[in-house]
Amino acid sequence: MAVKSLLNWLDPIRLDEREKFLKKSVTHLIGASPSNLTLYRLAFLHSSASKESVAENYKESNERLEFLGDSVLGMITATYLFQKFPFKDEGFLTEIRSRMVSRESLNVIGRKLGLEEVIEYETQRKNAMSRTSMYGDALEAFVGAIYLDKGFAFTQNFIIKKILTQYFDLEAVVQNNPNFKSMLIEWAQKEGKKVSFELDQEGEHHNREFTALVILDGEKISEGKGYSKKKAEQTAARMACEQLDIK
Repeated sequence: MAVKSLLNWLDPIRLDEREKFLKKSVTHLIGASPSNLTLYRLAFLHSSASKESVAENYKESNERLEFLGDSVLGMITATYLFQKFPFKDEGFLTEIRSRMVSRESLNVIGRKLGLEEVIEYETQRKNAMSRTSMYGDALEAFVGAIYLDKGFAFTQNFIIKKILTQYFDLEAVVQNNPNFKSMLIEWAQKEGKKVSFELDQEGEHHNREFTALVILDGEKISEGKGYSKKKAEQTAARMACEQLDIK
């Protein structure tokens, strides 16, 4: 009983220390004291560490904030690129944004920001691969928390100054132009899969739009559109590569 009582007494102390560390970490990252620390605690709660159901068939984790942060990050990045490249078409802007907010990029940035110090997750999980996107997911959830806590203008400033300009060389991003169709075909050959592209077109000759489908082992896995066959196929292939985690 004495040991149990001591542990019960220590729990609030440990919790208080974690809260202080979290507040200090968030303040350092965003450059301001958090108004609602609960949002940030939730942003760094991985689903593997979620044990209490707050509603039927629901476990509290950072996944809802990740959903919100994904949209906020995507929109602010799109606006940033729209202003940076006033004479580039939507296909170019979409491609560059996809590279900047890809899961691989966000994972790297999440680690560089030091999010591993504040993410709460189950350390005893046998399948370590299930945490490969943990840092990128947490970064998106963090953005969602900042947005709810501080508003749009603050979040926009944070993303531009602490993420986009801090970790991306736009010229290098633009020059790095992977051939997703070739990547997909090469992957399929290595894995013994059959991949093919189906093309359709709509509109008059001067305003023709192409739709490309990626068919993997007889099943459609992605679709892309563009005003050229190449653009449509590259878009469809890029989406397939993202879905299949081909890098």
